[in-house]
Amino acid sequence: MKMHFCIPVSQQRSDALGGRYVLYSVYLDGFLFCRVRYSQLHDWNEQLRRVFGNCLPPFPPKYYLAMTTAMADERRNQLEQYLQNVTMDPNVLRSDVFVEFLKLAQLNTFDITPKKAYLDIFLPNEESIKIEIITSDTAERVLEAIQDIEKEWAKPTQAQRQKLEAFQKEDNQTKFLELAREVQHYGYLQLDPCTCDYPEPGSGAVLSVGNNEISCCITLPDSQTQDVIFQMSRVKCWQVTFLGTLLDMDGPQRTLNQNLELRFQYSEDSCWQWFVIYTKQAFLLSSCLKKMISEKMVKLAAKNPEMQIEVPEQSKSKKYHIQQSQQKDYSSFLSRKSKIKIAKDDCVFGNIKEEDL
Repeated sequence: MKMHFCIPVSQQRSDALGGRYVLYSVYLDGFLFCRVRYSQLHDWNEQLRRVFGNCLPPFPPKYYLAMTTAMADERRNQLEQYLQNVTMDPNVLRSDVFVEFLKLAQLNTFDITPKKAYLDIFLPNEESIKIEIITSDTAERVLEAIQDIEKEWAKPTQAQRQKLEAFQKEDNQTKFLELAREVQHYGYLQLDPCTCDYPEPGSGAVLSVGNNEISCCITLPDSQTQDVIFQMSRVKCWQVTFLGTLLDMDGPQRTLNQNLELRFQYSEDSCWQWFVIYTKQAFLLSSCLKKMISEKMVKLAAKNPEMQIEVPEQSKSKKYHIQQSQQKDYSSFLSRKSKIKIAKDDCVFGNIKEEDL
């Protein structure tokens, strides 16, 4: 899954000796991820170069004199471009140097103190082992089924909830997980509340993504709710549009509000129409859609070895550095049994490579 970094804002701070430095706010997929100084990023770049050599993108140079406002803004843009370029290399993303730096930067930014914890690992032979971990340890994915149910991300029926509570009291993890997998929205990713244009403009929505579908709980202007499910098999393409950046000055500190939208073309009753979702997590949602399509293609190919699954090649490399007030990220997909020449009219939304999914 790709990472979308941006540095939309920076702040001047004073150190203990009375000097001044610039603190850069790094956002990942629309959320504040960490705040770092130029010197920290510079040292990190030196560590990466010792591992990967000169294949890394150029790093913004040092200034030995006081910076003007224009120079400071140029450096912020250059650092943002560096982060976006360096994360395009999957080898860098998987490296310990990359992961450890961002993990520590995040912990320091939010003043999170790592604590000891214990994790039960259940083996295929039904035995279990207990291991000691640190809460800051990284993992490919950790799914807490109980927490999902308590937060009502997963939605069991009343009968399922009673059985789950009984299995939990009995400490029967096997039965608990077997039943949890049958619960609606189990394992789905739930996004923050957002707005959409369906069925009426300005409708509130809570999105849950998983199992090849987008499940929307929509709140209408009259406070009534409506559940709508969009199947990925009916999605033709989608695009993410960056509409601008707004800074909220009303609170105790400046906060970032990224104006993003994701619109997708959907087939309903044999008619194609566009649906628009306004969410600061548009890039994350786009990545989830790509991942679901990729997994579906792999399953289709496994079931039918003769089926040829293709994703059209990208004609031009994507650039994520935002230079204007609007920027769009397009995605489309194609699955078919035989090679078919693609007409130019079919490529109006752009194409993606297999490694982009």
